Amino acid sequence: MKRSMPIFLVASLVAILVACNGSTGGLGSVPSAVPTASADSGGPDLTPAPSSSTSPSTAPSTEPSDAPGASATPAGTPAETMIVRAYFVLGGEPGSVGLVPVLRVVPKSPAVATAAMNALLAGPTAKEAGDRTMTSAIPDGTGLLGVTIKNGVATVNLTTQFDSGGGTASMQYRLAQVVYTLTQFTTVKSVIFQIEGQTVTVFGSEGIVLDGPVGRAHYYDQLPAIFVDRPAYGAAIGNPAKVSGNADVFEAQFRVAILDASGKTLVDQPAMASCGTGCRGTFSVTLSYTVGKAQYGTLRVYDPSEKDGTPESIRDYPVWLTPAG
Repeated sequence: MKRSMPIFLVASLVAILVACNGSTGGLGSVPSAVPTASADSGGPDLTPAPSSSTSPSTAPSTEPSDAPGASATPAGTPAETMIVRAYFVLGGEPGSVGLVPVLRVVPKSPAVATAAMNALLAGPTAKEAGDRTMTSAIPDGTGLLGVTIKNGVATVNLTTQFDSGGGTASMQYRLAQVVYTLTQFTTVKSVIFQIEGQTVTVFGSEGIVLDGPVGRAHYYDQLPAIFVDRPAYGAAIGNPAKVSGNADVFEAQFRVAILDASGKTLVDQPAMASCGTGCRGTFSVTLSYTVGKAQYGTLRVYDPSEKDGTPESIRDYPVWLTPAG
């Protein structure tokens, strides 16, 4: 497993007003030359929760819509850093395996797409894996040679290691990781891949064909049945908590739950995607919960069995819970 810099920074809880750009939720104050973060799921996301050595009374600060850039540094965070997303692969039972977003605190730079790619190539940390396996399908040693963005298309230039090793599944996942990482920005809708400066349309020994620029919809098969894009893995969830993403489940119906540190269910409510049973629809739900003090808990999404209600396609990961108010 590849390792990266620690991400958990301690900061005081603050409320940050987010100037939204239409329905995207991106920061309107980010300079136009800097890619802004996508909020296709809507709403703000939050920074990683404090490390285990942090007093539970010290809560993480908010991150406006995951939007890195000049105005995206949360109060209390050192001015020389910013927050970006990277997408890795979270293991689990059938229906729950697939991409997962994590947050990275990185040196502040106007080249936010480059920073996000470098965070992706650094790989997941052992701490993020928890009791499941978080991995990256991108081969060790893959280097970033450049990223350019024009007319909604990001062209990413990688070293030859990116196209080496692994079968079809591994190649599809590594392509998906790059596409989702770059399309977090509202200025990026699709991605063109280059290897050593040459545009590539066929990847791997299995001959995976890229018919022009590729976007998120090309990699729905690399998502779990219920994909939570916000909040990110290990991040603060807020109270009330807004959970959003997309799903492909029977009749578009599933459930979302929050559990406290002891495993007690605090809230478990139904949710519905905009499309289901063979198509992937978006969803956004708000959950209120009660805890006596700040603590790590679990965000769980699952699809109750039509036969007997047994939870299926379960995906859960840690989130930082806080008292309301």
